[in-house]
Amino acid sequence: MTTRIDVKRLPRDVVELIDAGEDLVITRNGETIATIATVVRTNGAFDVGPGTDDTYDVTVVATTMKLSPAARTALSEQLGPDYIVLDMHSAPTTADVVLVPPASPQLIGALRETYPKARIVVAEIEDPVLGIRYEGPVRRLIDAGAETYLASTTIHRLATQLDHVVTQQRQQLAAGGPAQLEIEA
Repeated sequence: MTTRIDVKRLPRDVVELIDAGEDLVITRNGETIATIATVVRTNGAFDVGPGTDDTYDVTVVATTMKLSPAARTALSEQLGPDYIVLDMHSAPTTADVVLVPPASPQLIGALRETYPKARIVVAEIEDPVLGIRYEGPVRRLIDAGAETYLASTTIHRLATQLDHVVTQQRQQLAAGGPAQLEIEA
């Protein structure tokens, strides 16, 4: 099966290499995982071979956090083949998701303007193996002993969330299990 990815979803420098006629070899941990070969134009049409009716929709994740290549690769591998994880400086403005550590409302607004169609996702992460630590206020509250964090928009929503958390914890305790920490939006 041949799949297609719209060139708008690729980083600008990659597109420039393709436009220049370069064949690209994509590697992961030094091993080739894919190739991008230029196509020949015949009679005004590109000769890309059979099966070009299939398209492959990949979710582009732009990270604003400073991540090592190993960390970015690990995140990409954990997400799977339907995702591509790029540093925000090489990601297109058409990215689907922007992953950002806790930041100011002004920065979130600026990211919203830069990536108008993206879902802006704030993430607190601590991965000692990969040397990553983006701690924020929620993580500090949890580390201090908070069991649950609810981001409620109304009293009605708060009541629904609170009842769910309390009921779920009662059921877990009654079953002999530990109460689980939850963060709900």
